[in-house]
Amino acid sequence: MRVRIKVCCIASREEAQIAINAGADAVGLVARMPSGPGSISDEEIADIAAWVPPPVATFMLTAETTADAISRHLDRTRPTTVQIVSHIDQAEAAKLAVLQPHVRRVQVIHVEAERALDLIPVYAPYMHAFLLDSGRPGADATELGGTGRRHDWSISRAFVEASPLPVFLAGGLSADNARQAVRDVKPFGLDLCTGVRTNGRLDGAKLTAFMAAALAA
Repeated sequence: MRVRIKVCCIASREEAQIAINAGADAVGLVARMPSGPGSISDEEIADIAAWVPPPVATFMLTAETTADAISRHLDRTRPTTVQIVSHIDQAEAAKLAVLQPHVRRVQVIHVEAERALDLIPVYAPYMHAFLLDSGRPGADATELGGTGRRHDWSISRAFVEASPLPVFLAGGLSADNARQAVRDVKPFGLDLCTGVRTNGRLDGAKLTAFMAAALAA
């Protein structure tokens, strides 16, 4: 099975089209965040999500931390998938599964240490996939993604091996390390933002190079 590719920080229909033309399986639409690049308004997210054709998935990244707030955010934006960027309470994850049973749910795990693996049984019953990223949710300046940094891929490989759900890998990915990421971590999918941008804009040439490297692994 080939690795899936999610292109995040999509800012317009035009960027979504570039990603689709390159063969992306999913596009990421970043709502308001405490930090990081690429956030757009809920109105823009709703417009792009409605425009993107199937079977390409639309991931809405939300910083909301309660099931009710996430559910309202989904109702405003209507993506196919919600990507929860904070480590929310288990009870909220369970409640969201009841409130939004038809929306695919992806829980981000920020890999700061091996204790990240302890979160697998916390969220697995209520999610459809995990996404491993390099944020620092407990830092003085909260980071919830878009850092452009790699984390410890040996921990990510252990996470993939232990997880009953598909796992996406994010954080510091580019054409230079995409093949290594697939071979070393063996994720279900790769997720990237800054590694395929030039001056803040999605770069079709960089994305094409990334896709070639990832799919050749």
